[in-house]
Amino acid sequence: MAGRIPQAFLDDLLERVDIVEVIDRRVKLRKSGKNYTARCPFHEEKTPSFSVNPDKQFYYCFGCGAGGNALGFLMDYENLDFPRAVEALAGSAGLEVPREPGVGGQANAEREQSNKPLYALMEQVAAYYRQQLRKHPQAGRAVSYLKQRGLTGEIAKQFDLGFAPPGWDNLLKALGETPAQQTLLKDSGMLVENEAGKLYDRFRDRVVFPIRDQRGRVVAFGGRVLGDDKPKYLNSPETGIFHKGRELYGLFQARQANRKLERLLVVEGYMDVIALAQHGISNATATLGTATSKTHLERIYRLCPEVVFCFDGDEAGRKAAVRAMEAALPCMEDGRQARFLFLPEGEDPDTMVRTGGAEHFQELVRSAMPLEQFLFESVGEGLDTSSMDGKARLSKMALPYLRQLPEGVYRQLMFQALAQRTGLDLASIMQLEPAPPPPAPDYQPAGPPDRGEPESQLQPRQREASKPRAFGYSNMAQSAIALLLHQPDIARLVDLAPLAELEGEDVALLRELLALLQRRPESNTAMLLGHWYGTPEGELLSRLAGQERLIPKEGIEQQFVDTMTVLARAPHQSKLAAHVDKLKHTNYAEVSELEKQRLRELLQEKQQRDAKANKPR
Repeated sequence: MAGRIPQAFLDDLLERVDIVEVIDRRVKLRKSGKNYTARCPFHEEKTPSFSVNPDKQFYYCFGCGAGGNALGFLMDYENLDFPRAVEALAGSAGLEVPREPGVGGQANAEREQSNKPLYALMEQVAAYYRQQLRKHPQAGRAVSYLKQRGLTGEIAKQFDLGFAPPGWDNLLKALGETPAQQTLLKDSGMLVENEAGKLYDRFRDRVVFPIRDQRGRVVAFGGRVLGDDKPKYLNSPETGIFHKGRELYGLFQARQANRKLERLLVVEGYMDVIALAQHGISNATATLGTATSKTHLERIYRLCPEVVFCFDGDEAGRKAAVRAMEAALPCMEDGRQARFLFLPEGEDPDTMVRTGGAEHFQELVRSAMPLEQFLFESVGEGLDTSSMDGKARLSKMALPYLRQLPEGVYRQLMFQALAQRTGLDLASIMQLEPAPPPPAPDYQPAGPPDRGEPESQLQPRQREASKPRAFGYSNMAQSAIALLLHQPDIARLVDLAPLAELEGEDVALLRELLALLQRRPESNTAMLLGHWYGTPEGELLSRLAGQERLIPKEGIEQQFVDTMTVLARAPHQSKLAAHVDKLKHTNYAEVSELEKQRLRELLQEKQQRDAKANKPR
């Protein structure tokens, strides 16, 4: 089996080829200032919005958001997989592609290599279930069920639906011929071992739904029972390649069907996703037995600016919506939207789109309730907000939520909205002393939300945090990343250590980017895009690289240093704020000398940092 292509060769290849020549052979480019432009080959347009930058060796379309380096363009334009695209690009440069064993690489590369047998097995399992849906003597029951739900053969093929026949060992006999294969089937969650050591199929007498990750690989399955077995829906367990708190069913198909996603719908079930897709609504996804988490939302917001949560209008649906709102609040950077669509009791997207049609459902989506309206209605439920007491209680209940919002215009507007609802001025609202605000939780229960959960659980929940959270610093981290992409050599100006205590996906990406550039200072923009190609991080990098018009022509180094200085102060500011907040809610007579001394030390450190930062350079 061919080994991995060395990263050093990929970097050298991108350094040798000229992206303008690569693209111009396939799409006629015209010179426009220092860049080249054309009508985008990835979406229909009348005026050119596709730009190629010869200095930084990347392309970006301001219309559909496509972007990347020469290798990425070749993969997308000619529909090649990664190895074939490398071979084609290397051939045009007169180079032979070297290979190396998968040892000594980065940890994630090693993990990918070790998981390859699992990925290959899951494709075999998916193919087996598809074949059973076509040929098994008892498949008629599954076909009848799908037809009854209004599904066509075409949509069943698009989502690779299958059938797990009745019986305890069909899959075991088909794919578990050797002990090694049986071990793999167990590791993938497809076989279960009972206390007596007997192996049997996890999915039996069920319609089967393959679950694909963002790269289109089958990582798990869901199954809908055809008989009377419980549970009605069954998911694969978590494995080395499947983490249900990260994956979204239908996301891969949504990205395949939409070159540019304007919004994503989050619905509650597989059949909702598939029924909507059959009616032309191809932007729906579903969580996999968990509440929507911050991880889910960060993945969504990297792909599109808006998410619409679709829930039943009953009490359970409202509780699920509150959980989704709590997860969304820390993600609500400026430019992002979250809305809530509540369907009539007893209805779901599947039944609504079948009875009312696609246009009616789309109209419901367009009129969905904005997050701000849902938040104030939820916390204000049962309160008489025309009374002083009601307004005071509204403020007390709303403030812990609002303080989870990242810094920005949206946060400011939300505080203004609370001020208007209470009759207070904004300055008074900002000076209120709320209970210590908890970070937004990443809800990942073992199964569906408990319908009998007490009402008190609807309030924000406390969670221990060993590190300062970076919810408010995502925009700042992205600004620093954008500056690095446009002038990679500025990575030499800063130290990585101050970022070690900050959490957040964008801060983590910034750390990795700085580490790479400090290790390999010769890297250019195209190389950086290549390192993260095909990942959500790569999509973010392509988008930020395309924001050339927002980058200052002068003073990039100073702006980068200033941005990194603010980020470096974040852990200390968080500790200081937490300590002050704790003292505010403690009787001064009960404060220990040790706590007072710690506060004095933190304030002294802050003064020293501020003095150092303000010292003339």
